[in-house]
Amino acid sequence: MSSDHPSTASSPATASASATASSRGAVPAFQVMSVLQRVAELRAQGRDVISLCAGEPSGGAPSAVNRAAAEAHADTALNYTPAAGLPQLRAAIAGHYAHWYGTQVDPEEVIVTTGASGAFLLSFLAAFDAGDRVALASPGYPAYRNILTALGLQVVELPSGEAARYQPTPELLDAAEAEHGRLAGLIVASPANPTGTMLNRAELTALHAWCTEHGTRLISDEIYHGITYPAPGEPDPRGVSARELGTDSVVISSFSKYWGMPGWRVGWLLAPPELRANIEALAGNVALCPPHAAQRAAAMAFDDAAYQFGDLQVAGFAQTRAALLERLPELGWGPVAPSDGAFYLYAQLGTALGGFPDAAAWCAALLEEEGVALTPGDDFDAVHGRQAVRLSFAAGPDAVLAAVERILVFQRRHAA
Repeated sequence: MSSDHPSTASSPATASASATASSRGAVPAFQVMSVLQRVAELRAQGRDVISLCAGEPSGGAPSAVNRAAAEAHADTALNYTPAAGLPQLRAAIAGHYAHWYGTQVDPEEVIVTTGASGAFLLSFLAAFDAGDRVALASPGYPAYRNILTALGLQVVELPSGEAARYQPTPELLDAAEAEHGRLAGLIVASPANPTGTMLNRAELTALHAWCTEHGTRLISDEIYHGITYPAPGEPDPRGVSARELGTDSVVISSFSKYWGMPGWRVGWLLAPPELRANIEALAGNVALCPPHAAQRAAAMAFDDAAYQFGDLQVAGFAQTRAALLERLPELGWGPVAPSDGAFYLYAQLGTALGGFPDAAAWCAALLEEEGVALTPGDDFDAVHGRQAVRLSFAAGPDAVLAAVERILVFQRRHAA
């Protein structure tokens, strides 16, 4: 080829220089995962670390689930399942709604997902268009905000503080819509992460009615249902499902918490009729299917023994919660969210912050000096969470009370 006609192909160096990263991926890291990484590093060095940063029940899965998993892994034919999940698992999940809520669910409404996280992604993609506004409570689970942002949606955070018991209200939604414009979606979580607060039947009904009136899609995260601490005789002791109010809401749940199966990565959603085909199509494209063996095992989570196992775990959480609340005055933290359910304590550090500039620095020092891992509150609330922490008491009373002793030593050392 003549030198008068240079090639138009870019050289490798030129192509590399012009490549850029997508702005959609520029979301904050989920700090819990970063803290867990440091916990692993310290343990690898031989350090004794008490990890109270993640929502991981310590009791494992029900025995029937473990047996089914062993049998499934002995089977060499662990091929793809239908994108929406194994039929027997979808039917078992539908039966769970009749058992717990007295609500009839068609198995065709059930889409099995790769953990609740997969359900968030699929439902957000199916329900909203880029640029839509979606409201959620602050403080709240950071992955909602980060996934929505990555999908090009506008996050409208509702300042749901003490006065609103850390939950959305119709009044907060009215104010948000007046300021930002129409809300395409509302995400609620009850019990909530990180606060553990819950919506009672009247409160959830009011939010559902607001969403119906305003053409707003309600997405109800019910992953912590069953892990609640009701007073004797209190109605709806396991939590109120949005599915009890109609078929127009997306309902999301998982085997991770009540059944103690966080690493199995099996969750589900109940899809409204108009979203069902799109969600199933997206599921087949995004993940093909959830893990086959884990699905087969999860289908065994709905017998009487498995429910008894879950209730026994919850009784253990209640015992740990009571022991922690008894020691709370010694820590000097406050204000503290009510922790009606789930297994978290979310609190402002107050004077216990000492000379540290924020909770992130406080938590980092606590981990390095005393070997206790908590999660800083700015992961859940970038505005008011800088002096807050979340403590997971899922690890049990021995671990939590040992951690309290170490925290007290740390706070005395760094008292302002």
